[in-house]
Amino acid sequence: MTRTTAHMSISLDGFVAGPDQDKDNPLGVGGLQLHTWHIGEATNEADAALTAELLRPRGAFIMGRNMFGPIRGEWDEDWSGWWGDNPPYHAPVFVLTHYRHDPIEMAGGTTFHFVTDGFDSAYAQAKAVAGKNDISIAGGASTVHQALAAGVIDELVLDITPVLLGRGESPFDGLTNSSLEPIEAIHSPFTTHVRYRVKH
Repeated sequence: MTRTTAHMSISLDGFVAGPDQDKDNPLGVGGLQLHTWHIGEATNEADAALTAELLRPRGAFIMGRNMFGPIRGEWDEDWSGWWGDNPPYHAPVFVLTHYRHDPIEMAGGTTFHFVTDGFDSAYAQAKAVAGKNDISIAGGASTVHQALAAGVIDELVLDITPVLLGRGESPFDGLTNSSLEPIEAIHSPFTTHVRYRVKH
């Protein structure tokens, strides 16, 4: 059975990205601090295990345009993501955008498909190609917010980092329809990984 999951690093004050995202600060000012637990070589067993889980194969991914890249408005320059010629997804990735773009095929089996008719359409397309494999809502905040609002996420993992960003992007603004049941907590020197079952 296909499950839909999301896995996000988040600050103590509830932000998954800092303010003022751009090409120099793709995660916003201060946002990179949320990812020290898995950037570079993992130095402990807990973070190594959660890094492997974050990168495990899925049948399809959904992400927002801000996560895909810093270009806003019309596609007026070439861009194929932050990840180089061989992105870590190795599966179809459906990118939410208001502006049409032809699919981009990358090495390793990743193809970025650009969806202009909303989250529900992207999710339907992801389900069609995922088969029995999981779907990952890869981020950012707005995309996870839409997935939670639509009631499609089965499991949410938050890597809660002891950092205060003050402002930024939150996936939970205004949401009242989801109930999160904690089912596992794993501690490391850098973060606390909490796994939630999402009850609808």
